[in-house]
Amino acid sequence: MHALLSLAFVLCWSSGFIGAKLGAGSAPATTILMWRFLPLAVILTVVAVLAGRAAWRGLTARDVGRQAVIGVLSQSGYLLTVYYAIQLGVSSGTTALIDGVQPLVAGALAGPLLRQYVSRRQWLGLCLGVSGVVIVTAADAGAASGVAPWAYLVPFLGMLSLVAATFLESRSPAPVPPRVALTVHCATSAVLFTVLALSTGAAAPPAEGAFWAAIGWLVVLSTFGGYGLYWIILRRSGVTAVNTLMFLMAPVTAVWGALMFGEPFGVQTALGLVVGLVAVAVVHRDSGPPRRETAGSPLRSPHNLPPCRAPKPPDVGHRLSGGRR
Repeated sequence: MHALLSLAFVLCWSSGFIGAKLGAGSAPATTILMWRFLPLAVILTVVAVLAGRAAWRGLTARDVGRQAVIGVLSQSGYLLTVYYAIQLGVSSGTTALIDGVQPLVAGALAGPLLRQYVSRRQWLGLCLGVSGVVIVTAADAGAASGVAPWAYLVPFLGMLSLVAATFLESRSPAPVPPRVALTVHCATSAVLFTVLALSTGAAAPPAEGAFWAAIGWLVVLSTFGGYGLYWIILRRSGVTAVNTLMFLMAPVTAVWGALMFGEPFGVQTALGLVVGLVAVAVVHRDSGPPRRETAGSPLRSPHNLPPCRAPKPPDVGHRLSGGRR
């Protein structure tokens, strides 16, 4: 089951870069994002009302507010930067490369922020993953012309936004049902993107069929598929495991680009894909199901985060004060 979820997540998340390119030629980023989330938010809100209050029971205003902030970071901030970067001329492969740096940033920050550690084998997998992503997109990034250098900072900001959302969710005091979280996130994004589109005069959708095809692609594959599976795998397997799968986004996006847009796919891309697959295998081989920390007992799950050295036994004072729920 975990392998199937991981495969579906990689395909669906990669589809977002392709969907962004599909819509980039027909409308501004704010227009695409407004019409991606506005109908979706309405549907999810109606479903939430019809389904009753069971899933929302026990949630406080603070819980909902935290999910709204997570939605701003993981949807609004992340997606706006990705779409804007592609409209500025940054290729989907290069955008995926910058997004692929996320696991290394998350791994470096997870120790001090979440009191978790990453094993030596997992650090090896993370380094292999970075190598695979760089191999796939180095040629594309080096050959890019007519793109302002500062444009490459835009997806980097989006990557940091998603990292921040991941850690904020991981530190949540109580789990929120995925359906509830998705509803709050999409509603927050719908409000934000609608305000942005109206304020810039970009709210009117084009009549082109390609625009609505891109919207349908993004709603079904990217939002329900990629975004929903991201949080499910995060809660089932931990930060390191889900972020390692991000290493596959650049090579998989390159394959999609070759099939759908005729972008080049050569030996370099194939090599990067193989390295990325090896990286995922190395990390997941060292990952077990996360264990909840009990009172007075330090968390010992191998995918819960870094000093890349073996933890000292409790009698020499190496204790973790908290664990991921």
